[in-house]
Amino acid sequence: MLIHWIVLTLALLIVSYLYSGLRIASLPVAVVAAAVFGVLNALVRPVLQFLALPITCLTLGLFYFVINGFMLYLTAWLVEGFTVRSFGAAILGSILVSLLSLILNSILKPST
Repeated sequence: MLIHWIVLTLALLIVSYLYSGLRIASLPVAVVAAAVFGVLNALVRPVLQFLALPITCLTLGLFYFVINGFMLYLTAWLVEGFTVRSFGAAILGSILVSLLSLILNSILKPST
């Protein structure tokens, strides 16, 4: 869990550096934002996915991107020092954070 938190923090920092739609003020803000984002993804996201199941089916799964963007936007609303320019920027930022987290997890995953 600690490695996942570190990976998410690194992904948020890298995406905020490369993409102007997300801004993180400092490293401690990134750590808090990663923790809040992780908690929201664990608690709120499953409820939203269940409630949005009909529209997700109609859009062939593309509505998941909107849910992920909403989670990032909600994180920015809750964490001071972490800003998202717009909801569209949140959707693109969440896609970038997810891809970068996937890459970093595959690199840092301990081999068993």
